[in-house]
Amino acid sequence: MNTSKSNLKKLGFDESLLDEISQEKLNRLEVARVIRVHKDRYSINFGKKAISAELLGKSLFTATSPLDYPLVGDWVLATLYDENTFSIIHEILPRKSILKRKTPGKDIEFQLMAANIDVAFVMQSLDDDFNLRRLERYLVMINECNIIPMVLLSKSDLLSSEETISRTNEIFKLFPNVNVQPFSNENISDIKNVRILLKPGLTYCLLGSSGVGKTTLLNNLLGTSNFKTQPVRGQDSKGRHTTSYRQLIKLDNGAMVVDTPGMRELGTISVEVGFEETFADIAELSQKCQFRDCAHLEEKGCAVLNAIEDGQLSKKRLGNYIKMKKESAHNASSYLEKRQKDKQFGKYIKSVMKHKRNKR
Repeated sequence: MNTSKSNLKKLGFDESLLDEISQEKLNRLEVARVIRVHKDRYSINFGKKAISAELLGKSLFTATSPLDYPLVGDWVLATLYDENTFSIIHEILPRKSILKRKTPGKDIEFQLMAANIDVAFVMQSLDDDFNLRRLERYLVMINECNIIPMVLLSKSDLLSSEETISRTNEIFKLFPNVNVQPFSNENISDIKNVRILLKPGLTYCLLGSSGVGKTTLLNNLLGTSNFKTQPVRGQDSKGRHTTSYRQLIKLDNGAMVVDTPGMRELGTISVEVGFEETFADIAELSQKCQFRDCAHLEEKGCAVLNAIEDGQLSKKRLGNYIKMKKESAHNASSYLEKRQKDKQFGKYIKSVMKHKRNKR
C-alpha cells in the first residue's frame, strides 16, 4: 500500500480492514475512501485530496444488488490514472455498518445510504417537526445497523426553556440511554456544544426531515456557507430539499460528517434487532405475557396491555410498534418473493444465452 497510513487514519481508516486482503492486491492497489456519490460517478480520497472515480467494468457487470456498489463512507481499493487525476474502483473493503431503509414508494427494495458510520444524529426541530413516533422509526433503522444514535433538537430559540426541557424529557423517558442535545443554529454557544459531541476519526451522519436545519448546522460546524439552504414553507413549516446527494465532509477537528437528503418516508424491512433495542420496554414486558405468541391486542394475561392500563406505557407507542412490526414483516415477505423472481429470471437469461452459444 503506497498511500500514507497517517493520512488515511485522518479519514477514519482502521488497518484491521486489510486483514483479509492479499499482499499482492495491496502492492498494486491503493486504499481510498468514498466521499461523494452522484449516480454512477464517485469522488474518492486517498488521504490528501478528492479524485473523480468510476467502478471497474467487471464489477458493474457482476453486481446483483445495491450492496455491490460503493456508498459514501466506503473504503475501497482503487488504481490511479492520468497523473493521479482519475481513478478506477476495483473492490469494496468489508463494511462495519451500512445505513439503509426501504426505498420510498411502492417498490420493495433496500435503499443504501452510507457505510462505516459510527454515530447517527437524528435531527428534529422543537417546533412542528417534533414527533416521537417518527423518532422511533429513525431509531429502529439506526439500531438495526449497529450504529450509535444521538438526537439533536434544533430551533430551541423558538420555545421557552421550560418547553425545551419538557420535550427533551419526553425523549429521555422513552430512551434513557440516548444522548439528546437541544440547540439553536442562531446561538454560538449551542453550536460549540454540538461540536463537542463530534470526535476526531469518527464518522457521523445527519438524518432528519427537510427544513430541520441540517445544512445550516453543517455550515455552522464548518464556519462557512459552502452549502445552500432554503427557508421552510410558511404555510405548513415543512422544509424544502436542500441536499440532493450524499457526501462526506471532514471538519477541522478531524470528525467526518455525512450529510443526507431530507427523508419523509421511513419504511422498514426485516429490522428485528432494531425493534428489540428501540422498543426494549415492550420487549421486556412481552416476556411476562401469558402466551408466547401474544400480539398485544386483546389477549388475556397480556403484560403489555396491563402496562397501558397502569399508565406505564403509552398506547400510541404500542400502536406504532405493532404498525411497524406488521409493515416490516410484509415488506420482508415481499422482498424475498421479489428476490426469488429476480433469481429465476436470471437463471432463465443464462439458459437462453447458453442455448444460443451451443447453436453456433
